[in-house]
Amino acid sequence: MQLARTYGRPTLFSRHGMVAAAHPLAAQAGARILMQGGNAFDAAVATAAALNVVEPFMSGLAGFGLATIWVAIEQRIRVLDFAPPVPASFPVGRYTSRFELERGAQAASTPGNLAGWCELLSRYGRKSLPDVFAPAITLAQGGFALSDFGVDEINEQVPLLEPWPELHAALVRNYLPDGMPVKLGSIVAQPDLAQTLAEISDLGPEHLYGGKLGRRIVDYLATLGGSLTLDDVIAVKPHWFDPLTVSYRGLELHVPAQQCGGFQFALTLKILEGFDLGRLPKDGADHLDTVYRAIRLAAGERIAHGNLGPDQAAGAMSEATIARLRQRVSDGRPITGPTEQWMPQDRADPGHTTSFSIADTEGNLVCMTQSLGSPFGSGVVVPGTGVCLNNHLHWADVQPGSPNLAKPGDALPVTLAPSIATRGSRPVLALGTPGSYGIPQTQAQAYVQHIEFGLPLQQAIEAPRSRLWDGRFIQAENRIAPETIAELKRRGHEIEILDTEWTMLCGGMQAVALDPVTGVMTGAADPRRDGYVIGL
Repeated sequence: MQLARTYGRPTLFSRHGMVAAAHPLAAQAGARILMQGGNAFDAAVATAAALNVVEPFMSGLAGFGLATIWVAIEQRIRVLDFAPPVPASFPVGRYTSRFELERGAQAASTPGNLAGWCELLSRYGRKSLPDVFAPAITLAQGGFALSDFGVDEINEQVPLLEPWPELHAALVRNYLPDGMPVKLGSIVAQPDLAQTLAEISDLGPEHLYGGKLGRRIVDYLATLGGSLTLDDVIAVKPHWFDPLTVSYRGLELHVPAQQCGGFQFALTLKILEGFDLGRLPKDGADHLDTVYRAIRLAAGERIAHGNLGPDQAAGAMSEATIARLRQRVSDGRPITGPTEQWMPQDRADPGHTTSFSIADTEGNLVCMTQSLGSPFGSGVVVPGTGVCLNNHLHWADVQPGSPNLAKPGDALPVTLAPSIATRGSRPVLALGTPGSYGIPQTQAQAYVQHIEFGLPLQQAIEAPRSRLWDGRFIQAENRIAPETIAELKRRGHEIEILDTEWTMLCGGMQAVALDPVTGVMTGAADPRRDGYVIGL
């Protein structure tokens, strides 16, 4: 007898290690390190470096990121922040719109990912840098075959750089093997990147932060009119923080406190904790209306407060504040407000990011989310290095009159929200997603499906999701019932039904759950991208 399945992928289990990543070859790289005796922190660096190769449009060593980790030997949660602040050289007052900083040399901020990877490895890993970079170097040198998602991204995004001829030509050389559009199974080799990773393996992160690679990047940016200096690059330092921790349905949710995405995610769940969602019809109008309203209110609070420090973030979620927001959710009046920045945006955010979660047999847990910003970041590929630079400054608020106006040294807004949940001081769930300002929105939606409605982790990730935008506008996957959409519109939501069941607009979530009694690990990967789980 066959059981009927109403979801796409099977739930995967393991007892000896689990890697959930946005590409199967990256998950394989992390699993390989675990099988060679590495721990979750070693595997995280291997996975991150491999993603640089197989998802070059999403993240890389010159990107930025955050990691939330459970350190078994210390029995505590820590947050590693490797999203550098606004560089000292940033020309304040030159720009009035973030879209002036979407592409090119001025959009590039300092590289943070490599510093973060190396800090995590040196603090908690036990493998060497050559060990954990080896899978990525092999992939870059020998090449890998493109899947559907990679084909779509490269063929869609590279032509968008044509208005910048000097950037477009370098992207074509690096990512289009024959100078022509790629197809399913096309082999993409990146020998320059392989050489760069090998040099970093030998010389350490100093090769970038003050060494020859750093000088090469800065010098090339200068030829394109960039202002980034070697001093800016040398100043990059990852920082460890305690997480922002909130209770939710018997769990303790831990997220980065010092960045805005984690605050919005946590606040959304605290608002929703006041409603018995599990008693409502799943994916019905009452369920979705409540969640949408909470998300929009939490986004408004995040925008009003700007980047909060840990103490400020906790204070901004006072009982009085949460009670006020719950009352607003309940009053039924339409909610209109921004979801991105202080002023409404004139076009959609192009953010591209990646997230992965890893568990090992020692009880360690890692959730890391990292990004280049937009697809291929700034669009700047430094000749001879294979290094694609981020456009993190595109997320700097340069709008005149904004209370969050960016200036040198300020923390750049980071929507990343890698999360770990504990129950009874034991880690039970690592979950993160890409999606720019949609990250805290879609993570909250998945949590509701998993915790409130009791869906298994894979089904919770596959459940229909939506992306909220400024005003009242929402884009929803088309698996939501037409009668539900009609009722949501009647309640004031301006919903566009997308012509697809699955869209990367709603993230690309990867998660690992732990059973603290049996030690069984559950892995889940998002079909909206090339997500894949490998258990040992």
